[in-house]
Amino acid sequence: MVQVRREARVVRSRASLVPPQHGAWAFVGLPLILGALVAPASWSTPLLVWAAFTGYPASYFALSLARARRGARFRRPLLIWTFAAAIPAGMLLLSNRWLVWVGLGYAALFAVNVAFARRNNERDLVNDAVLIVQVVALVPLMWLLADAGGLIPERVWLLTLVCALVLVGSTMHVKSLLRERRRPAFALASRVVAVASLVLVVGLGWMWGWPAGIGLVVPFVFLAARSLKSDWDGWRPGRIGLLELVGFVGVAVGAGMAVSV
Repeated sequence: MVQVRREARVVRSRASLVPPQHGAWAFVGLPLILGALVAPASWSTPLLVWAAFTGYPASYFALSLARARRGARFRRPLLIWTFAAAIPAGMLLLSNRWLVWVGLGYAALFAVNVAFARRNNERDLVNDAVLIVQVVALVPLMWLLADAGGLIPERVWLLTLVCALVLVGSTMHVKSLLRERRRPAFALASRVVAVASLVLVVGLGWMWGWPAGIGLVVPFVFLAARSLKSDWDGWRPGRIGLLELVGFVGVAVGAGMAVSV
């Protein structure tokens, strides 16, 4: 019995090092995948992936510490993840001094996140928008690091817009089913965003060039259809999240097809 309790404490200790918001990993992963599809091969790409996937939990525990009255339990994971993120960030900064300005921009955006966390209002749409800007910016940032400067190609911006549309639509949709499920107006707004995104991405696909641009459009047909679904009874958050993940994978695959054609 004593051994079982010890093992349980070890499991809880390990689990406390990982943010419980599983969907956030997909929010970080999608822009990295889209950026990698159009960025030249470079040693900076794995470093940026490393920095992003360690920077997210570091920011999570920093915000948890800012929000909590007794935040001692957050200090250890914050230090671990901050150290893990500082290594690739420092390596990138050594060869790309302009990243200082990028860092200042992220710091300003993160200050907004901290302000919302202190008010215990992190689910506000404004805060969500700031978070989306932070992750969507990874698409052009990956190209800039790989190309060491220069004008960003049109296709990089197109995938940046595609990424923004996906993340905004997903945020609105999930909120309409969970935290805002008692507000019909919010559900309507979510559907409007999904349909409008489909229309917009048709234009982006045209700018990309046919028939390759169809790869960008098809996943948004699925995303619009799931948003227009009216009966969500019995759908728990985990199941809703898996459906969103299917949409994210579809966008990544569609973008890969568009790039390869």
